[in-house]
Amino acid sequence: MHEKEFLARAEAMREQLVAWRRDIHAHPELSFQEERTARMVADSLNEMGIEAQMGVGKTGVVGFLGEGRPVIGIRADMDALPIEEANDVPYRSQNPGVMHACGHDAHTAILMGVAKLLSEMPDRPAGQVRFLFQPSEEASDSENKSGAVRMIEDGALDDLDAVIALHVASDLTANKIEIAPEFVTAAEDSFHAVIKGTGGHGAYPHQGTDPTFMLAQVINAIQGIRSRRVNPTKAATISIGYIHAGVVTNVIPAEVKLGGTMRSYDDDVREQLKRELELALSVARSFGGDYELTFSPGYPSTYNDPAVTTMIQDATRAMLGDDGLADPEPGMGAEDFSYMTRKAPGAMFMLGAKFDDKNRPHHTPVFDISEDALPTGAALLADVTVKLLREKA
Repeated sequence: MHEKEFLARAEAMREQLVAWRRDIHAHPELSFQEERTARMVADSLNEMGIEAQMGVGKTGVVGFLGEGRPVIGIRADMDALPIEEANDVPYRSQNPGVMHACGHDAHTAILMGVAKLLSEMPDRPAGQVRFLFQPSEEASDSENKSGAVRMIEDGALDDLDAVIALHVASDLTANKIEIAPEFVTAAEDSFHAVIKGTGGHGAYPHQGTDPTFMLAQVINAIQGIRSRRVNPTKAATISIGYIHAGVVTNVIPAEVKLGGTMRSYDDDVREQLKRELELALSVARSFGGDYELTFSPGYPSTYNDPAVTTMIQDATRAMLGDDGLADPEPGMGAEDFSYMTRKAPGAMFMLGAKFDDKNRPHHTPVFDISEDALPTGAALLADVTVKLLREKA
C-alpha cells in the first residue's frame, strides 16, 4: 500500500476519527486519571482484534499488533489540563475545570485510527506494531515521574527498534507537516531559591543586610549566564518566573524568594546552567548574605533521529506534495516523548491543525483544532510505521 492509498483509507474513516476525538474531548481526564479514556481505547483495540494491555504506566494502554521483529512503537498521550473550556461547541468539555487544551484528544483518536488502518492492511510487513497510549504527559506524579517514564519502567518500550509520534499545532495551517532532525524540544529544569539577609527597619538600612539589594545583583548575574557563560552556538535560556519579598513598606525583609525555568538542548549545557546558577546566587555572600537553591528536574530534550526524520519528510512529500512540508522552527518547549527517543531511535512531527483565523494557543481556554487534520495524521503515522517495519527487518 502506498502513501496515497493510506490517505484515501484514512479519509474514508473521517467520521469515526471525528467521533472518537469529540467523545474524548467532551470527557477530559487529568494526568494519571485517564480511566475512561483508557477503557475506551482498550475496547476499541479489542474490537479491531488487537490485544490491549491496560494499567501500563499506571493508566496507560499498550496495543500489540503482529509479532516478532522488528518492533515499532507509536505513541499518543491521553491526558487533559486543569482549564475551564471557553469554546461554545457541541463537544465542549463536560467536566468542569478540565479541558483538552493541548490536542491530546486528537492524538489519541489519530492513533486509534492508525490501529484500524494497520489491522485491516492485508499485506502488512512482518514484525510487531506497539500502540503506546500514554498517560500524564502534562504532569508528573509524587515521585516526579511522567507517563512516559512510568511506561518505560513497565516495559512498554522494551525491544523497540524505533518509535514515532505526532503533535498537533494550533498555529500551523491544517495538514502542513513540520519536522526537523536532531533537537526539537528542550530539556526543562525549574529552580527555587531563597536569598537570605538579616532584614531591618527601612529607615536604618545600614544596620542590617538587605536581600532585595542582593537580589538586584543576583538577577544581573543570572542574566549574564546566557550572554557570557554559555557557548553562543548552543541553545539555552533562563527565565525568572516569580519573586516574592516583604509585605510592609518600611520593613526590609529578611529573605527574598525567587524561581524560574531553565531550558537547553545539550546535556552538558543543561548541567552547566545548574552550576552557573549556583555561582550567580553566591553573589549574595559578597554582600553579607546567603542563599538556598533547589532544582526540580523536568523532561530531557527530544532528539529526532536524522534517518527517521528523513523517512517522515519523504513520506510527507509523497503523500501531500512538496508544499505539505512547512519550514520547521526549533523551540524551547518540553515534551516527555524525549524519554522514549532516548530508549529507541525515533522522531516526532508537528501536524498543522489551525482551527480558524482566531489565535488559539495551546494551554488556553479557547484552544481548538481543525478536524481535517485527523485523517492526515493517521495516514502519515501508518505509512511511516510500515516503512520502518520494512527498513528495520
